[in-house]
Amino acid sequence: MIVIGEKINSKTAAVKVAIDSRDSRYIQELAKKQYEEGATYIDVNAGAFEDEPERLEWLINTIQDVVDAPFSIDSQNANAIEKALKLNKNPKPIINSITGEKERFNSVLPLVVEYNASVIALCMDDTGMPETMEERLSITDNLILSLTKEGVKLDDIYIDPFVRPVGTGIHNGSIALETFTKIRSEFPGVHITCGISNISFGIPARKLMNQAFLVAAMVSGADTVILDPLDKKLMSLLYATETLTGNDEFCMNYQMKFREGMLDF
Repeated sequence: MIVIGEKINSKTAAVKVAIDSRDSRYIQELAKKQYEEGATYIDVNAGAFEDEPERLEWLINTIQDVVDAPFSIDSQNANAIEKALKLNKNPKPIINSITGEKERFNSVLPLVVEYNASVIALCMDDTGMPETMEERLSITDNLILSLTKEGVKLDDIYIDPFVRPVGTGIHNGSIALETFTKIRSEFPGVHITCGISNISFGIPARKLMNQAFLVAAMVSGADTVILDPLDKKLMSLLYATETLTGNDEFCMNYQMKFREGMLDF
């Protein structure tokens, strides 16, 4: 599994304060902890600030001084994304994200191509947020066609089928899982991702719902997840499910995590 650590997000109060006060120690420790606990990528988001490009530049410089993990550059602002890409010294980043919306697609695509970046492609277009699995598949098809036409490799495309909270519609969980399965079947070369916590907005015991959704998403075909890698129970379920789905030969990774004391059981 590819894990994108979600913790450095300016929409979180403590992180916003740290970014605003240029608290490099706080940000660096948060990045290091996520990496040490299993994050493949470190997501960086400064979208809560009006001067987002400059804040994102500071985050990139601050984190890559202490961690060599690749970034997930989380922004809707093409100028901010470009500034981050120019500064990046770590391995190949993911741009999070592009959509089928014409203006956003046209502003982000040149950066994906120029910097040979991977990209999360969110299933949304100018018609609005998709409701059905069929709408999501249609947007997925268009996004993959448009991206590959410009030379983006399938392995660099991470489809996010737009997971909506189960609290706003009891069908949202099953639609998400069915969409994972269908995308995996129809587009086997792409990655499938989502923000695990998106499913639980507005309901109690969110951690429990996130845990259940993580396992179900992995079984349904997701190979990349955006989550809190500091949640030991969540990561333990990830390692166990990785083994149960045949993606951990001889249970080696699971056993290693056990020996390292990283499993919560």
